[in-house]
Amino acid sequence: MTMTTTADRPASAPQLATTGTGSARSRGGERRRQVAWVAAAVVIIAYALIPVLWILSLSFKEGDDINNQRFWPSALSLENYRIVLSSDIFLTALRNSVGIAAIATTVSVVLATLAAYAVARLEFPGKKVILGSALAITVFPIISIATPLFNLWRTVGLYDTWLGLIIPYLSFSIPLSVYILSAFFREIPWEMEQAAQVDGATAWQAFRKVIVPLAAPGVFTAAILTFFAIWNDFVFGITLTSTEAARPVPAALAFFSGASQFSQPTAPIAAASVLVTIPVIVLVLLFQRKIVAGLTNGAVKG
Repeated sequence: MTMTTTADRPASAPQLATTGTGSARSRGGERRRQVAWVAAAVVIIAYALIPVLWILSLSFKEGDDINNQRFWPSALSLENYRIVLSSDIFLTALRNSVGIAAIATTVSVVLATLAAYAVARLEFPGKKVILGSALAITVFPIISIATPLFNLWRTVGLYDTWLGLIIPYLSFSIPLSVYILSAFFREIPWEMEQAAQVDGATAWQAFRKVIVPLAAPGVFTAAILTFFAIWNDFVFGITLTSTEAARPVPAALAFFSGASQFSQPTAPIAAASVLVTIPVIVLVLLFQRKIVAGLTNGAVKG
């Protein structure tokens, strides 16, 4: 008969206790990590939103309420928005910004799509040099060429014109778009384009009806980034314009005087800043899925 000693039975108890303690510690560590991530996210969101909320609050303040040393206005007022929307300076600048940004973005995306396709699909000497140069141009400080461009534009007659702003915007936006789109075109299977050509499509038809739709997330990403950069530009806008004929909104806000030349323009400028931000928010809300898809695919596949 087999006998079981009392020393053999409780041997598993410490092991179970150790396992339970380790599992509890693991859950506790995971919970602490989650709390730390949530706290970090709250700090980052607050850091980003507090200035925005401050400008929004300032836009609703009126008169002496601007200096009340309170975050929120004592009473909500739409007077600043009325002043801005009735100002010819703001409305003209808004028209300039919309027109210049729309033209420059469209031309930039079209040219960059063609160039990126050539870089991704064709083999030719200097292709890596082109991509490297495109990346270098995107990080080039634009302030360094503002003064030379100012002198050149005054000489050739492009100063204070839409074209005088569109050309430098294209010079910086096209390389960035080429760099983004080339990553998308490289990931599209070559066989799909060949199949379209076998079915009778020309090279242009295969590119337009097969390749471009498949690269739509990248095209939207390039277009949105280009539009945002042009819409928010201040350096070229203030350097290459002198009148309301071509001055965009960011530069025009520097000359905004409010209801009269004797009143503080702080609150009206805040209201104008809120109005200028609305188109950006609308675009992000409308195309947020394509923007996220474009940035994710570019980061993973590029």
